[in-house]
Amino acid sequence: MQTPSTNEAVPSGTFTFDSSLFDGTEQYLNSTDERSKLSQEKDTAERKFKSLMGTDTEYKQLVKGISATIHIIQTLHRFMNNLHTGAANSPYQPEFVEMQQLLSPAELEVVIKEGQPDKLSYAKAAEYDQLLRYAHRSNIQKLLYYIYRLDVYIAIAKVAEQRGFVFPTAMPADQHTIILEGVYHPRVLHAVRNSLTITPQNNIVFLTGANMAGKSTFMKSLGIALFLAHMGFPVAAERMEFSVRDGIFTSINLPDDLSLGYSHFYAEVLRVKKVASQLGMNKNLFVIFDELFRGTNVKDAGEATVAITHAFAQRSNCMFVVSTHIIEAGELLKTKCSNIRFVYLPTRMEQQQPVYTYRLEEGITADRHGMIIINNEGIIPILKSRKNKTAHT
Repeated sequence: MQTPSTNEAVPSGTFTFDSSLFDGTEQYLNSTDERSKLSQEKDTAERKFKSLMGTDTEYKQLVKGISATIHIIQTLHRFMNNLHTGAANSPYQPEFVEMQQLLSPAELEVVIKEGQPDKLSYAKAAEYDQLLRYAHRSNIQKLLYYIYRLDVYIAIAKVAEQRGFVFPTAMPADQHTIILEGVYHPRVLHAVRNSLTITPQNNIVFLTGANMAGKSTFMKSLGIALFLAHMGFPVAAERMEFSVRDGIFTSINLPDDLSLGYSHFYAEVLRVKKVASQLGMNKNLFVIFDELFRGTNVKDAGEATVAITHAFAQRSNCMFVVSTHIIEAGELLKTKCSNIRFVYLPTRMEQQQPVYTYRLEEGITADRHGMIIINNEGIIPILKSRKNKTAHT
């Protein structure tokens, strides 16, 4: 675990905590049996003899916990003194002030100034045991909580800085808007960035494109960005503003369920039903459906895609991203709904080879390159040659 230690507004140096300190402190603070409390009355000849012989393991464990707790308090105190506190408007300021208050009791000053926490006399150990494990136990546990949160903050900030992620801006839920500029999948090397705005006037994004054009990756990019944004984390984008949602639903690579006897198509139907029930509660949702109803025949899939997307379009408080290979469904929806934005990921053919730009364009794709890819791989000649070899044997 690391915590920063500079006088800069964004710390770059670190104090390093040994993770075992926290294990020892947690175990020590959780052992609150009064019979284990150290006291001067227990400093008997028998105890000293056991300590000399190295058999007083209970005492050693307590001293180890006391020492670990002192180390944590002292390191945190140094960090608090070195951290720049002038930024009163910093989001971290309330927690910083709370930690200062938890460290401020006069009784803890002796702990902060302890010079040899690893070589405590029995008298000192008994004094600190009463102070740390009993008098200020709840405050120290709160300090641990804030240290753990700080560790998360630093890790998040470090990733955001190294990867160039941005912190999104939350907007009121009733605006029902998402603005994404330069969004991309954080796990794709050299990913192409895209921009997209969703509003109540175009709350459905209807996405088409050939196989391997990047539809699923783009939809995953949207889902990851929305999920991280709602957690308060930075996102892989150049800019993001979003209306807070009541829930996010995705259906990407939905598997069948053999244990329940569900086909892929029936699993899709159940997923749509679950979304429909949530929509019926008037919740503000963000919904992604990749290749809606791919588990059935083209005719049924096309009709179902049109019917479900048309029904989605009536829910202007929600946002939907629907992809399909069935471009005829898009042409039908153009005549039925005015609040659908049609976009596609194109495929360019260069010397009979497909080239994918992975960049969104407006409209519905006309790309049909499945047979070209099959022919480029030479599948038909392979099958024919094997048939001829079989005939001659």
